[in-house]
Amino acid sequence: MSSEEFRPSRFQILPPVVKNLLIINGIMFLATTVINEKFGYDLADFFGLHFPSSEYFRPHQYITHLFMHGSLMHVFSNMFALWMFGNVLENYWGPKRFLIFYLVTGIGAAIIHTLFTWYEVEQIRAAVENFSTHVNPIDFKLFITHYIGFLEPGQIESLNKFFTDWQLSPNDPAYLREANDYANMILKNKIDIPTVGASGAVFGVLLAFGMMFPNTIIYLYFAIPVKAKWFVLFYGLFELYSGIENNPTDNVAHFAHLGGMLFGFFLIKAWKNKRFGRNDSL
Repeated sequence: MSSEEFRPSRFQILPPVVKNLLIINGIMFLATTVINEKFGYDLADFFGLHFPSSEYFRPHQYITHLFMHGSLMHVFSNMFALWMFGNVLENYWGPKRFLIFYLVTGIGAAIIHTLFTWYEVEQIRAAVENFSTHVNPIDFKLFITHYIGFLEPGQIESLNKFFTDWQLSPNDPAYLREANDYANMILKNKIDIPTVGASGAVFGVLLAFGMMFPNTIIYLYFAIPVKAKWFVLFYGLFELYSGIENNPTDNVAHFAHLGGMLFGFFLIKAWKNKRFGRNDSL
């Protein structure tokens, strides 16, 4: 059977692994919403992926973050893509190999994201140290503007008021100390921000679909036909551009997406080298 296009003789709309992933993600999103509303506790603090130096970090988060999502649109878009592309792959590979692929790409995406976060944290740490040597309102404003993506709306309002007051007494030691505190708060915020979502694994699934069935037609927005291989290529390039651009207001983990695609690529290559056939056991 050629892998150029997918024409299965037996096809399950909801194969077991995809079905259970959809159910688990749906349950976790509902539980997160209800517990947050009823008890004021965010499950992402325990299950979302934190940077290893964060007080909230736990090793299990490298897996559990795959089942957490930040909004209804977030979980819907990921689960729709998982169903759209994952059911094809699970029908082709079988449940066991598909589950292994999903988890490997998801964990691999988290590892890449951690490495990139380490780079960002060190950049912010260096900026904080540099700022602390010559604290002044102008540099403070530039610092805050550059890292505004790591602030909550309430913190931004407080900072704007603080900056306005500081300009009236730029040499007041109390304002200098508070400016340093705000700079360190941004660093702590970055370290403590949880990463949630199945996107890393979903991007691995998307990459696998493009590699296994490159000439299958995908309809963008249900109207624009494009071959899977070109869709995957341009989507990957877009993620690379977005990650390098590093927009401070962009809260999407682009390098996690690329990490899922990277681990997926190498895993598929490794399987091909072992000459696995369709639905072979691992």
